[in-house]
Amino acid sequence: MALRPQLRLLGDELLARIVSEARDLLCRLGTQVQNPRVLKLLADHGAKVDFEKNQVLYTPALLDRALASVPHSFKLFDVLGNETHDFSGHKVHFTPGSAALHVLDYQTQQIRKPDTADYVRYTQLLSGLSHIASQSTAFIPADVADRFSDSYRLFLSLLYGEKPVVTGTFTIESFRVMRDMQLAVRGGEKELREKPLTVFSCCPTSPLKWSEITSQNVIDCGAAGIPVEFISMPLSGFMAPVTLVGTLVQHTAETLSGIVISQVNRPGAPVLYGGSPAAFDMRYETTPMGAVETQMVDCAYNEIGKHFGLPTQAYISLSDAKLLDAQAGLETAMGATLAALSGINSISGPGMLDFESCQSLEKLVLDNEICGMTLRLVQGIEPREDFPALPIFEELLRDGHLLISPHTRRHLKKEHYFPGRVIDRANLSRWREEGSLTLGQRAHQEVERLIGAYVPSRLAGERKKELCRLMEAEARRWGMEKLPVRPVTA
Repeated sequence: MALRPQLRLLGDELLARIVSEARDLLCRLGTQVQNPRVLKLLADHGAKVDFEKNQVLYTPALLDRALASVPHSFKLFDVLGNETHDFSGHKVHFTPGSAALHVLDYQTQQIRKPDTADYVRYTQLLSGLSHIASQSTAFIPADVADRFSDSYRLFLSLLYGEKPVVTGTFTIESFRVMRDMQLAVRGGEKELREKPLTVFSCCPTSPLKWSEITSQNVIDCGAAGIPVEFISMPLSGFMAPVTLVGTLVQHTAETLSGIVISQVNRPGAPVLYGGSPAAFDMRYETTPMGAVETQMVDCAYNEIGKHFGLPTQAYISLSDAKLLDAQAGLETAMGATLAALSGINSISGPGMLDFESCQSLEKLVLDNEICGMTLRLVQGIEPREDFPALPIFEELLRDGHLLISPHTRRHLKKEHYFPGRVIDRANLSRWREEGSLTLGQRAHQEVERLIGAYVPSRLAGERKKELCRLMEAEARRWGMEKLPVRPVTA
């Protein structure tokens, strides 16, 4: 058996102290929860609640009960009901970064607002990227109203793609139609509970606060059987202590409070112990996701999540660059590698640029190769008919090569990862003969090839019609009589 390579940043003693300090914070300082329904729920389960100040003090017993009831793993399924994700142990899955405000336009090399046509192209492209296991609602089309842009993104993903979706909502009102879309795909509540189709991001506000919307999302998802990922976002040196340990204490406290809300509402509700913390660069007043300190915090809180026995998530395989350049490759590859070695179960970020605010289709195809390489890395090294070694070397000395050896033919594709057309492995003369293409040009060619090879989703026609009916009704509810024209038929 192969030895799976692993990365650890926290010793047992330090990890235990971080957890202890986080629990103490929750019991002594607590969190604000700006949702009367959630406040009552927490009070009913033993928390000390000041309803006037929206303040919650947790108890050790309440924390222990929540951690005892939360599942240690769960699975995701595509629109056809096939299993795609097993969030257990150190299994690794990649998903694009979500909710970007912009796209990088290849033709102009300018960052601009996206529209429906951009989103459909993204969904078509993602269908052909084999190392990225799920869709995300990657960016926000600007040709629909903000009030239903979250449900519209999920609608397009479910209509054009088959992969499960990492998503979320910015309003309490949008949850209903987003749940109903999933019910339309699955056929009923029981079927959706048995085969979850999405993960919803639920984000506490640093420091130590839950808004009405996000806490309600946790409650609503639990009632519907929809898994959530907790996305705590402490900013080291700004909205969190400047030290990585201090940031981890805050992240742990905020995430534990979300687990409590989830479990008092619905014991056994599935969750991902996730986040999107960042170092704060005081020189530029930015939150660099590609900073090594950001990546270290991500990998370290993954260890804390594993300590609790929980599946984990992180925003880590992405870049702060504005173009598909060397910085974009450096930061993304480093983050993806560290995340995979750490065993983060859901790695979010491929395709993203500019501090989580921009998506690039060309970067997405490059990142798909980065994902493929890291997935090969964590398989480790194992013998494949290598012992005894003597016969193989006798053949090598006899024939002068092993190109067509039976041993080579049996093990070549399992042992070696062969990247696609984006990665240049040709010699100089062949590279020149094939047009001396840059990385960006090769990536764009691959985008167009994969979109051209897109095959429509095999979701049943009547379920697609129901998705359209739900979305059209939601648009009318917010004053939009017709949805934007979609560039291709689903």
